[in-house]
Amino acid sequence: MSDNDIPKYSKDDFATDQDVRWCPGCGDYAILNTIQKTLADLPVRREDHVFVSGIGCSSRFPYYMNTYGFHTIHGRAPAFASGIKSVNPNLHVWLVTGDGDGLSIGGNHLLHLLRRNFDLTVLLFNNRIYGLTKGQYSPTSELGKKTKSTPMGSIDHPLQPLAVALGAGASFVARSFDVDNKHLSQVVIEAWKHKGTSFVEIYQNCNIFNDGAFSVITDKGSRESAQLRLEHGKPMVFDGGKRGVVFRDGRPQVVTVGEGGVPLSEISIHDAHDAEAGRAFALACSDGVTLPTPMGILRAVERPTYEVMLNEQVERAQAARKADLRALLNSGYTWTVK
Repeated sequence: MSDNDIPKYSKDDFATDQDVRWCPGCGDYAILNTIQKTLADLPVRREDHVFVSGIGCSSRFPYYMNTYGFHTIHGRAPAFASGIKSVNPNLHVWLVTGDGDGLSIGGNHLLHLLRRNFDLTVLLFNNRIYGLTKGQYSPTSELGKKTKSTPMGSIDHPLQPLAVALGAGASFVARSFDVDNKHLSQVVIEAWKHKGTSFVEIYQNCNIFNDGAFSVITDKGSRESAQLRLEHGKPMVFDGGKRGVVFRDGRPQVVTVGEGGVPLSEISIHDAHDAEAGRAFALACSDGVTLPTPMGILRAVERPTYEVMLNEQVERAQAARKADLRALLNSGYTWTVK
């Protein structure tokens, strides 16, 4: 099918007749709006998209997308998405999950999805809380977080989703946040273009149970100094270009740029296609204090996709031995019933 055969879509073509049932002010609304707009511009028929989710606030997503979709069971969306992509590689599969669904009960499934490198896109909404079950701490909640399940403060060290993804061998790892629709759309488009498993963490505000969890990073007044906007082939600068990041002995350090500091020419250049994951991993482990929070594409490298290798194996096996059903049924230990 050529691009000329694909209908011209609008955002409304991807909206359903279902009432959107998130809390008023939830960041999920902004993400939904961005995804619907973005898909309308992709050269893909609406019926060739499949949205798969597990359990949680984020996992209501398939109800609100006028595409094919599966609302599956807690933490097991990667298994369903893997099966769909294996049997029909031509489909564009999107996996929507949350920090609880994807990193707690579904953590093991997500790890194996990432290492296998199916050609699909994972959108992980991270609000650092269990919202659907009314405010318990999650795998990404900060140390000392007081919730209904941790009244004295969490003593769990939080996971860094991007570091987890890189450690599992993900070939595309990126981050954006809910209300920056332009940046989020750009990241999602690049994730969709990537051949392999694309992992996109999306900071999402839960204004009911964890309001303002990312305010320093996302608010207009502070985000310029709190975010490190990554662009491939460009210096890693932030705070209006006044500060930057240099790697010394493999470790990222923040320096002043220009007079009295380090020349712009010596600021580290971001290489999203670096064959080695070390720098990307160091950025992914940012605590947001000694190093600004990286936004954008940390890593995008090419390697064979699982479904292509799987189907090649099947084709080789079929070519090597033509099946004879009658001979198969009458071979081995058989007997005749009279």
